[in-house]
Amino acid sequence: MTRLLDLFLVRSRLAIQRARLAGALALAIGVATAPNLAQAHHSFAMYDQTKIVTLNGTVKEFQWTNPHAVVWLLVPSASGDPSLWSVELPTGPGNLARMGWSKHSLSAGDKVALDINPLRDGRSGGSLKKALLVDSGKVLIVGPLAGAKP
Repeated sequence: MTRLLDLFLVRSRLAIQRARLAGALALAIGVATAPNLAQAHHSFAMYDQTKIVTLNGTVKEFQWTNPHAVVWLLVPSASGDPSLWSVELPTGPGNLARMGWSKHSLSAGDKVALDINPLRDGRSGGSLKKALLVDSGKVLIVGPLAGAKP
């Protein structure tokens, strides 16, 4: 009987050691991959936050996605041909919803005036500050959440 009990205790100790080893390995993998997750989210240094440009155009598509919603905007160029602009909202759908936005706030075909911080490199893109829906006069802003403290 004592031999059976000894065998049971040895197996129990081995199981506990394996579980501890598996936990330590999972923790090590998590710590090793965390910096990669942090790098996936970019800064807003690519936008010139000292300039605000107003784009008048037609919404081609509004993507309600994480980590940032995006407006694809057709803006008439000097030649009359539309130029496609990518305008990123500075936060994701969760925060946007708390600011009064929804996935239906902008639709393809909407005429809008978007105030943006343009890309520093001059490409057709920017970070949204404010949207005006021309037909309804509705203004959508992105900014601090209600009740947020500095």
